[in-house]
Amino acid sequence: MIPLLASPRIGLSVHTLSALQGIFLLAVGLLWPKLKLKPAGSWFAFWLFIYAAAAILAAYTLAAIWGVGIDTIALMGELPHGLSHGTAFQETIIKVLAYSSGPTGLISFGLILWGLRITNESA
Repeated sequence: MIPLLASPRIGLSVHTLSALQGIFLLAVGLLWPKLKLKPAGSWFAFWLFIYAAAAILAAYTLAAIWGVGIDTIALMGELPHGLSHGTAFQETIIKVLAYSSGPTGLISFGLILWGLRITNESA
């Protein structure tokens, strides 16, 4: 499938990113039972984590399929078979997906790290 994409280089990046995310999701899944979060905090961290992973993967996938997204994923435009400028709609969709994954991922990571804290009761 990668050679059939409008930007095969970004398609390879999608493949690599999805493998990294899969391993990271497994690692966080193994840590999840150790979290000291209330049910609402755990639910919030989980869905923010899933959204962050899915949003950035969706942004890169759309960029690979359309071959556009140079405004957001600038480095790949410098490589052969990289990205070019798309329509305002395409660029906006990629930008919204990519930029929305950052804050949601950071909040989720913060909650996960907070949930892994050691309390006086367990020390």
